[in-house]
Amino acid sequence: MNLEDIQTMTNRIKENVQQVIVGKSDVVEQLLVALLASRHVLLEDVPGTGKTLLAKSLATSLDCKFNRIQFTPDLLPTDVTGLTIYRTNKGEFEFQPGPLFTNLLLADEINRATPRTQSSLLESMEEKQVTIDGKTHVLDRPFMVIATQNPIESQGTFPLPEAQLDRFFLKIKMGYPDKEEGMEILKRFKDNDPLASLKAVVSKESLIEAQNLFTNVYVSDEILEYIMAIVEETRHHSEVLIGISPRGSQALLRAVQAYTAVKGRSYVIPDDIKMMAKSVLGHRLVLKPMARRSLNGADDIIDNVLERVTVPTESFKTEGS
Repeated sequence: MNLEDIQTMTNRIKENVQQVIVGKSDVVEQLLVALLASRHVLLEDVPGTGKTLLAKSLATSLDCKFNRIQFTPDLLPTDVTGLTIYRTNKGEFEFQPGPLFTNLLLADEINRATPRTQSSLLESMEEKQVTIDGKTHVLDRPFMVIATQNPIESQGTFPLPEAQLDRFFLKIKMGYPDKEEGMEILKRFKDNDPLASLKAVVSKESLIEAQNLFTNVYVSDEILEYIMAIVEETRHHSEVLIGISPRGSQALLRAVQAYTAVKGRSYVIPDDIKMMAKSVLGHRLVLKPMARRSLNGADDIIDNVLERVTVPTESFKTEGS
């Protein structure tokens, strides 16, 4: 496999997902960016916009193991990670893996679970392993968490703290379909559920190979300086309490490399950074109270930051690109 093959592979997944999901091309592409980068996604929007359906469509398109957990206030950490039980017939303790031991995990309505249960995901999301009763269990590759949450409901929910939000590579908003897309949704789902007939189009081995390869996308020093200028600007913005951390800057770099590979290019350009900035950086900003009350607070600040930072104009290709 080479970089050009990554675009072919991701296009195949995208076309398959869009047999179920109408429109939302940019959303599907960003989900593929996270998949390629082997990172995690928080899907946020009002109920009924297709968050769970999108996650299921992606999972069905991959020849990988998939588990779904419905997060509720009574869910315990061991319901997620698994637990050690004593087998009387064997006279020994045996570990029973929880639904976390999978390739793609859908954490549905993650903010309905208590902070203690939410935190049971943190080690797995950061280190791809789980420690239970003093023993560490390494998770299989690929491993990706897609979490969903409803931003308008507060009763019976436990908002994710900033440190936990930072574990999510991207935060993606679905948005409503337009009128034409709404008509197509009604027609497509009128007689049957297209998800039921969806088949896997990419193998686990091909996906892992692509995940190992996408970092070969070339990033010039000018692009690295552009990323750091954006990050520095967030740290000094008048409406931001805490700007982007080094982990955030690394996430933006990985995101633009993966996005570039999905688009079939071998080198990053400034437009790639502009495309990924809101999804990567927005949820990592800690805003001042007035900015937090704004409906599009973080997005508006990222737009303002991008306007302030000078865009590099050099040639970003390597020789032979």
